[in-house]
Amino acid sequence: MRITFLYDLLFQEAANGGHANGQSSSSASSSSSGSGTMVKTFQAYLPPTNRTYSCVHCRAHLASHDELISKSFQGSQGRAYLFNSVVNVACGQAEERVLLTGLHAVADIYCECCKTPLGWKYEHAFESSQKYKEGKYIIELAHMIKENGWD
Repeated sequence: MRITFLYDLLFQEAANGGHANGQSSSSASSSSSGSGTMVKTFQAYLPPTNRTYSCVHCRAHLASHDELISKSFQGSQGRAYLFNSVVNVACGQAEERVLLTGLHAVADIYCECCKTPLGWKYEHAFESSQKYKEGKYIIELAHMIKENGWD
């Protein structure tokens, strides 16, 4: 019975948007939405052996250094990094924006724990030279810190 409940809870989480990628989770907290239903939010933790980037506001893990693609990006508030995958991040609605490298369909991303805007996810690139960005994430340096083994 308990296994079925946990499976149903995880299935419901995935159906409601879940995390930006399928990372496993180990901590849960409850929050109430405006409709009066309880929604479980699971916080993912990256392995302690990895160098990680975390939210500067709540210290939730955001990405492993192994997922870093490039440090040569510009966000709306300064320098930003491009990541292959992230955790503890939720996406907003995609919209078309003209960025420094042309027209893209992007979705704003924010920390799932503290709701701080972090950057965006590239949903679609209209120019062939920019297709490598599709499905990747931009996180601005102003919103993240380095943790675990950066000495």
